[in-house]
Amino acid sequence: MTLAEIDDDMVFDAMEALAARKGTFYMGKDANGAPIMKAKRRPLSAATQNRYQAALSAVLTWAQHRRIAPKGWHNPCRMLQMKPERNARVRFLTDPEREALLAACRGSKWPKLYLFVLMGLKTGARRGELEALTWGDIDFERAEAQVVHSKNGDKKMLPLVPDVVEELRRFQGAPGSLVFASKRCPGQAFNFVPAWKLALEAAGIKDFRVHDLRHDCASTLARGGASLLEIGDLLGHRQQSVTKRYAHLCGDHKKALVNRLLGGGK
Repeated sequence: MTLAEIDDDMVFDAMEALAARKGTFYMGKDANGAPIMKAKRRPLSAATQNRYQAALSAVLTWAQHRRIAPKGWHNPCRMLQMKPERNARVRFLTDPEREALLAACRGSKWPKLYLFVLMGLKTGARRGELEALTWGDIDFERAEAQVVHSKNGDKKMLPLVPDVVEELRRFQGAPGSLVFASKRCPGQAFNFVPAWKLALEAAGIKDFRVHDLRHDCASTLARGGASLLEIGDLLGHRQQSVTKRYAHLCGDHKKALVNRLLGGGK
């Protein structure tokens, strides 16, 4: 269909159909290299639906900027509201849980599980960002890792603390190879999920996802006195509203800041 035929009613109907679809998750590749996707029990989340709508809106706006759209035509996506997102979950580890998890990862059959989890806890990187890292992205001299393609498309630098650098040196490989490469298919990331689940079970930890490593990093920074701006910059948040879920952990830091700058009198 042409752009002129696309209106807000059509986009609305398409989004309603999308909302009824079940989500899928990646299960690896088959013998021919084709992706294996498994259906989830629940429909697509509101956040995922919003990303679809935002992507369509971006394409239509691009068409307007390139003078492809008809004169006087308006982007129909702007007539629709985004769905409310409930992404306020913040699950972080207690100190005993963290110690137990790292100890269980140390004993994993996959030798790099400890490194993967440690980097998640100490860098706040997303799972996909860690899986895409190559040894060429690691700068041992500067203790940094470069994320070429983050979730929002921006480049990002991950500061590496000494214990992460030390663990990385144990496995250092060729610049073009993945840090967490599969043994059978070196061009793909290793499927660590079974090892991760065993480590959680061994540590006695429940209701904790791989993505929660990122929350744990942010929560540790917040409790240590980092500002929301600093946390958002490290995690690669474009919108501060996403970072505000950690605001309640920054209370002591805010009090100290106000007392230091405003409470001293003359």
